[in-house]
Amino acid sequence: MRGIWTFSDAEPSIIDPQGPATILVPCEAVRLLTVDLPLSSRAKRREALPFAIEDRIAEAPETVHLALGEEIAPKRYLVGVVRHEAMEKWIAQAQAAGLSHATMVPDALALPVPPEGHWAVELTGERALVRTADGGGFALPAAMLEAAWRREGEPATISYGAPLPDAMRGEEAPGDMARLLERPALDLRQGPYARRSLPGGNRFGRRLAWILGIGIAAHATIATADTILLRSIADRRAAEVRALAGQMAPGAALGDDLTGQVADMIPTPVGDDRFVLMLNRVSAALAPLSGAIAMHSIRYRADAMTLEMGMLEPDALPRIRAALSDASIDARVTGGDDGTVRVVAMLP
Repeated sequence: MRGIWTFSDAEPSIIDPQGPATILVPCEAVRLLTVDLPLSSRAKRREALPFAIEDRIAEAPETVHLALGEEIAPKRYLVGVVRHEAMEKWIAQAQAAGLSHATMVPDALALPVPPEGHWAVELTGERALVRTADGGGFALPAAMLEAAWRREGEPATISYGAPLPDAMRGEEAPGDMARLLERPALDLRQGPYARRSLPGGNRFGRRLAWILGIGIAAHATIATADTILLRSIADRRAAEVRALAGQMAPGAALGDDLTGQVADMIPTPVGDDRFVLMLNRVSAALAPLSGAIAMHSIRYRADAMTLEMGMLEPDALPRIRAALSDASIDARVTGGDDGTVRVVAMLP
């Protein structure tokens, strides 16, 4: 069964019956990262992935599913991070709809990658999708779009949906979602959530089992040699790091935990990735309130994001507090006599 689908609550909804079998899932629930993985094989990149992203996500690694996407620059890959409970819910919905064979793609990736210095934006109702020039993307309430755009230096825009706010107006282009999704940049159906084949696809199963058995035996032999080579490389790199650390920090005592001790010597920079992480979490939490608030500005300094907004409904203040609390976001919410609200959210 072909077609591009989305899930509205628990019901599937088709948006292109001629497109490849694809389920677009909301990007609010998927963190998209670009990660450097200078390793020779996909298996090795998968093994290294949890260690490469552990300091870039707020969740414990065992609570999330990691999906490895396409190479978007030399040795740099697109990665999706999604909580296991979200994947389990989507898988159950796909099975109930007869879509177990469909790819599962974060919906921001249905937009093309824009040129350097641009954003690709699809504005639909109260929601905006953004694809960035590094191949990543995110979703946020439409009310927060212009403030986020200004925070990122006002990149040029290419619009694929409704007209953008006047300050953001740029090029307009027709989308070709079906072409992009024929070979999606990232399919979340990996590892324990890998897709099932359609009926009739197992007629060569016995032959495949023999081939796999031979391949596994050969791989075990190669892996032994590979392990010896990797250990030799690791020992040589450790010696180089110790020598360099001795030059940069004379007198520093380095024990067996070389990685942790050297990391402690390096100050952690605060970059735009922390802003996007907090923006994704806060925007997802406040998305149900998009009709009750009007976003005025977003500021980000050190470990805190400050949002200034107006209340369009009288009960918006307690609803904002409850939404942020439910999302486990450490935030201070204050209301002014003039109907304004200030939210100061702290990054874990």
